[in-house]
Amino acid sequence: MIKAVLFDLDGTLLNRDASVASFIAEQYERLRPSLGHIPKALYKERFIELDQRGYVWKDKVYAQLIQEFQIERVAMEFLLEDYVANFRFHCVPFDGLESMLESLKAQDLKLGIISNGKHPFQMGNIDALGIAHHMDVILISESENLRKPDPEIFYRALGRLSVEAAESIFVGDHPVNDIDAAQAVGMFGVWKPSSTLDKAPSANAQIEELDELNRIIEILNV
Repeated sequence: MIKAVLFDLDGTLLNRDASVASFIAEQYERLRPSLGHIPKALYKERFIELDQRGYVWKDKVYAQLIQEFQIERVAMEFLLEDYVANFRFHCVPFDGLESMLESLKAQDLKLGIISNGKHPFQMGNIDALGIAHHMDVILISESENLRKPDPEIFYRALGRLSVEAAESIFVGDHPVNDIDAAQAVGMFGVWKPSSTLDKAPSANAQIEELDELNRIIEILNV
């Protein structure tokens, strides 16, 4: 019997690709006096390349952009602060996010998020999506001093929910950090691929849309 569903954030609940594209386009326009010597499409393309789907923190991304494009009128620290302060205003949820969470809560399932990242930044994004009130637990790696795929962060979440691994589903987009790691502690791993470049893990199930979760839970709870 499934009693809890835990989620990754970026690429699973948050459409990070769309969010980044929106933010970078808006940042470029706001800072056009300092960035206007760079073609907008090139600035956006290079940021996304350096960002590596969020696995490189933006101090390094902006430092590289400044060097490559000879940006002189704004410092890396300013660009980083701008990113931290304003990214949340560009958070784009995946289709069906709110209705999916409401449906799961209506089934008396416990819900949670386990996300790698910096605590204030990730919490800002969760708040921007308007989903914090649905969650029974939220674990961010910076505040937990643990990062996926460390099994302890999964055990910690399960302990706070008072559920067993075998009673829980984990939904994520990263083959190793999410799926392999969750399955290693005994959770049912549901893969929601965010890139065709990812090597498919040996997930228990795969979804393309969030609303497909209900069918999986229905089957498991027969």
